[in-house]
Amino acid sequence: MAEADRETILPVILCGGSGTRLWPASRESMPKQFTPLVDPTTSTFQATIRRVADPAVFARPTVIASAESRFIVAEQLAQTGIAADILLEPERRDSAAAVAVAALHGARRGPETVVLVMAADHVIEDASAFARAAREAALGARLGQIMTLGITPTRPATEYGYIRTGGALPDAPGLFRVERFVEKPDAAGAERLIGEGALWNSGYFLFRADVMLAEMEAHAPEVLEAARAALANAITDLDFVRLEADAFARAPKTSIDYAVMERTARAGVLPVSFAWSDVGTWDAVWGVLERDAQGNALRGRVELIGTRNSLVHSEGEGLTTVVGLEDVVVVTTPDAVLVASKAQSGRVKDLVSVLREKAHPEADAHRRMYRPWGWYQRIDIGERFQVKRIMVTPGGRLSLQKHFHRAEHWVVVKGTAEVTVDERVVLVHENEAVYLPIGSMHRLTNPGKIPLELIEVQVGSYTGEDDIIRVEDVYGR
Repeated sequence: MAEADRETILPVILCGGSGTRLWPASRESMPKQFTPLVDPTTSTFQATIRRVADPAVFARPTVIASAESRFIVAEQLAQTGIAADILLEPERRDSAAAVAVAALHGARRGPETVVLVMAADHVIEDASAFARAAREAALGARLGQIMTLGITPTRPATEYGYIRTGGALPDAPGLFRVERFVEKPDAAGAERLIGEGALWNSGYFLFRADVMLAEMEAHAPEVLEAARAALANAITDLDFVRLEADAFARAPKTSIDYAVMERTARAGVLPVSFAWSDVGTWDAVWGVLERDAQGNALRGRVELIGTRNSLVHSEGEGLTTVVGLEDVVVVTTPDAVLVASKAQSGRVKDLVSVLREKAHPEADAHRRMYRPWGWYQRIDIGERFQVKRIMVTPGGRLSLQKHFHRAEHWVVVKGTAEVTVDERVVLVHENEAVYLPIGSMHRLTNPGKIPLELIEVQVGSYTGEDDIIRVEDVYGR
């Protein structure tokens, strides 16, 4: 490895979470890290990737994501213009397995590679301060410590874990040993911890690859063995590296905090004071947004009367109005509405569990569903019919498929569609339509330079998404 490469930090961004506490804007099909909740045009994942884009400090980033979100990751990376390696988890096994993969991936670059593991859904406005902190913490990592960034608390938060600092690290000014990690406290415990000088646990870790691998071998060998086999037997699929499923599934489902950080004697911490939030609840989102003179944070088409210290988030074309409330969260999307007190907004995760138990599709599926070729959005549904709006990106191609229970009509409203129907291939232009009989083999392609938009009308005895028989798919689904 060249000297310049040895000095740069390998950033690894973990973005496999589902963000259910920010329902209905964040759902399984489009988690919060990919949603513009804070900045109206940028997701927190995109903000995170830009935060580690300085080649003087950081090496080419790596993203560890779920297989289901791979095309969202690729699309949002393309929008930023930043290239990254993308490793795909076949299932969620919590953060210990992901960190093990990150360390093994970093070791391929060199055993002493300094790896920075970070979440994709945190908000840090001061990117320069973050880069400075990463450089400072990397000094401790190069000396053999597993470093974390400890955030100077601004309030007695009960939703974060805390770090008690120990003595100073030798030969590393401003860095300290970790005396103890403390679980999320109650209000009185948080007040006491702040009075004692404890820091918030940000969940950022910097370590030499060989050091983390040695500590995992000592404290979490089953996790390391599973990660090693999953990476060794990974396959390349388009621009993605798929970890081997059976091996990865053998990793115990545990966090890196429990598996290593609470057991290692090598834990170190750098206290930092830049503004930080994990935007884990709607109350936290309210805390990082700009607010008006009445303390309200507003997004979308919103009108308020007599309302204070509240978050009102409206998606789509609908108008959301609130009268005479205080300290509430109101979130409206085209297919769901949430009203909650800010103080109880952390219980939204419990609400989503109830919605799943009762089989409400809105629990996990957005009205607009993203696919590798673009997206579709349901407009209407009834007995024996469904109407969708479909957008296909330039060069995008749906799978070659057929249906047993429905026929389809496609009406092009923008762009040009190349449509395969059995042995026939036709071009369908704006304000033209094509009919796809039940059982016909068909495919839709956008051969043009602009997005293709069409209306799909399905008619039949069953219109569910599982009535799709894929014969050929360029995206490997």
